Formats: sequence, structure tokens, C-alpha cells
Amino acid sequence: MPENPSRPAKLLAANRGEIAIRIFRAANELGLRTVSIYAEEDRFSIHRFKADEAYGLNQDKGPVGAYLDVEGIVAMAKSKGVTLIHPGYGFLSENAAFARACAREGITFVGPSPELLENMGDKTAARTLARKCNVPTLPGTE
Repeated sequence: MPENPSRPAKLLAANRGEIAIRIFRAANELGLRTVSIYAEEDRFSIHRFKADEAYGLNQDKGPVGAYLDVEGIVAMAKSKGVTLIHPGYGFLSENAAFARACAREGITFVGPSPELLENMGDKTAARTLARKCNVPTLPGTE
């Protein structure tokens, strides 16, 4: 977690609904400020109101595309002073480009490194890496 008393840690949940609410609950226990994002279609969803701050996403992207807009989410996060981004699961949680975009902007991605996401995101590459590291694997189709 970034240590800078002049800039309190602020965590954005790059997700919606119950996933975001669970992230906020943990962040609150850690003393972090929380930031919610929401598509226009989710403007009345409870996750929007459970965070310390909430910001609407690009309406032109549609209800799903808004949550997948890597550059838009990272740019908005940077402009709002976000220091950490937690992807939750689904949406951007396994997206190496998202983790890399966070790092590029000095925002801590709460999850695996972009390299790990790339290696483990492809089952064949993950299996090859596991064997290289002497991790037992089950027989399967090559």
C-alpha cells in the first residue's frame, strides 16, 4: 500500500454490485478511502452509494463496455487521486493490459503482475510454465 501521509490511500473497485461492496468493506477495515465507478445503467445500484466517492463511466460505451474501458477507467482514476485499483473478479481481473496501464500511471494494481496474468491467462502457456517449474500437472490434451 502506498505510504504518503499527504495523499491518503484511495482504492477504486473496478467492478460493480456485491463484488464492489465486498472490496469496500475490506478497504474500510484497512482505513482506505473508497471509490466506486458505475455505468449509466447502474446509477441507482447500491455499490455507487457504499463508496466514499462515485464516478460515472463513459455512457457511449454501453453497460458492459463502460466497465471494460481500460484507458477511460485508469485516466479517471488518476484524475481523482486514486492510488490503488482492485479489479474484483470478471471484467478486468485477468486483463494484463489493465494491470500494465495502472502501473504506467503510478497506480497500484491489487492483483497479480501483468506478466503473471499473461502467463496464466493462456491455459497452454500456463501448463508449459507449470511443467518448467516442476509443478505436477494432470494429463491432458496438448
